[in-house]
Amino acid sequence: MNVIEVKKLNKIYNESEVKVQALSEVDLAIEQGEFTAIVGPSGSGKTTFLNMLGGLDEPTSGEIHIGGTDIRGLSSSQLIDFRLRNIGFVFQAYNLIPVLTAKENVEFIMELQGVSKKDREARTMELLEAVGLKGRENSRPAKLSGGQQQRVAVARALASKPKFVLADEPTANLDSKSTENLLELMEELNRKENVTFIFSTHDQRVVNKARRVITLEDGKIIRDIRKNHTI
Repeated sequence: MNVIEVKKLNKIYNESEVKVQALSEVDLAIEQGEFTAIVGPSGSGKTTFLNMLGGLDEPTSGEIHIGGTDIRGLSSSQLIDFRLRNIGFVFQAYNLIPVLTAKENVEFIMELQGVSKKDREARTMELLEAVGLKGRENSRPAKLSGGQQQRVAVARALASKPKFVLADEPTANLDSKSTENLLELMEELNRKENVTFIFSTHDQRVVNKARRVITLEDGKIIRDIRKNHTI
């Protein structure tokens, strides 16, 4: 069953009176439980495409349906609630809240969802240990390295048990061992909870794990390969 459907998606930015076509007539369908990597050179439209899927940026034209919901038809408040209930984000720039500890950053979305304190704390500690940050739960972002901040961001994205995770270069600042642990955690969630993962990545380790690899170039899908292996 297709849970993400994109039709004729276009995004044009006006930069210094020059139009830049970031996405051009993109058509794509993604099934529940897919583990997909979007690859391509810098400037190919990968981050723009993830931002469109997450409702963080408005397309110039086209349709985006997620879980049967036309997200372009939602009001701002409806879109915020939809993201809260359905989508986990891992941003390239981390986007952690600087005044909160690692633990509080991970708990934040669950608190908005109304998850009990006991359940929030249990899941937070489980995730921080899984991403290799046990013992750093009370550290604020400024006291963490870039790689550690990225791991907090990943734990935060997974904490709310989203149906979809959109991850923009999630392993960019991680060493080999941390990357391996992170991908194993994501694979486990994908397998056990049927969470759909869509990565924007340059990392061959992520590409190797993906079961589908979509190549963007100049805002267009030029290749879409489904692998025959399963996790």
